[in-house]
Amino acid sequence: MTDIIYGKRPVEEAERGRRAVHTIWQAPQTSPEELERLCGSPDHQGVVAEVDNYPYGDPGGLLRGESPLLVALDQVQDPRNLGAVCRSAEFAGAAGVIVPERRAAAVTAVTCKASAGAVEHLAVAHVRNLADWLADAKAAGFWIWGADAEAKDTPWSVDLKGPTVLVLGGEGKGLRPRVAASCDGLVGFPQRGKVDSLNVSAAAAALLLEAVRQRHGS
Repeated sequence: MTDIIYGKRPVEEAERGRRAVHTIWQAPQTSPEELERLCGSPDHQGVVAEVDNYPYGDPGGLLRGESPLLVALDQVQDPRNLGAVCRSAEFAGAAGVIVPERRAAAVTAVTCKASAGAVEHLAVAHVRNLADWLADAKAAGFWIWGADAEAKDTPWSVDLKGPTVLVLGGEGKGLRPRVAASCDGLVGFPQRGKVDSLNVSAAAAALLLEAVRQRHGS
């Protein structure tokens, strides 16, 4: 089975990544209209590729390693948000991103484009039940920090240096109660403007960069 991806960076990173690239169509050899027909989007930037299906990672395997930093997404449904989070996670050196199998975005061509190809180098793992997986992570020695706009603690007031999972909720809903209850604590960013919350991908980027600061020095 194969997938279609599109965009210059996604295709370049796929060629450097884990899955085989079978065919590449490029302008001007292939017309813009045909490229759009192949990928279903006008945002192809003149290149489309047929690649192997995305190889999802092992959620249990992500709990092994030396002080891993992981991101878990609770029913994030927009593939562009998933892609943006994956881009930030890969940039920050996170070991992987965990997403539920149901009611959540999967790694699609849109996700690949939004991640600028980062998903080709990052482990993205499916889990059947996120709260259960978080319990496994806690048993494995991880600290679980959930993002919540109403939280009193800030990311820089807690320890993000050890084995850590950063948990972020879905668009407009935040963390579900059972997922929030699975966290060791909740953190949020102080509001200084009039908008009362950050987009999930922006919040993930800020949390990840704070974790990098703590782990590798300011």
